[in-house]
Amino acid sequence: MSNLSIYHKLEDVVGCKWSVSVLLAVDSGIIRPGALERHISGISKKVLSERLRKLTSYGLLEKISFPEVPPRTEYSLTTSGKKLIKIIEQIHALDSELQQDKHR
Repeated sequence: MSNLSIYHKLEDVVGCKWSVSVLLAVDSGIIRPGALERHISGISKKVLSERLRKLTSYGLLEKISFPEVPPRTEYSLTTSGKKLIKIIEQIHALDSELQQDKHR
């Protein structure tokens, strides 16, 4: 896989506000699609489904389907997803630090 391909994947995840919102929500314990849709203000069912599919295909989320009636699906962070959450938290901390420095 070329470096360019890796950067395109990273941009698709981190560059999309919905991806970060979904990852952060799952990290906070919101793991079912309906709950995610209600929690993430402004996201449509279609966009949420697309983001869940993409984040799962990138290996950041794991989809767990339960053979119940009605069917139940839950998502969890993979090890890579947890690592990305730590990086997102570091970026947030840096941004906060930069904002404080800007106001001094």
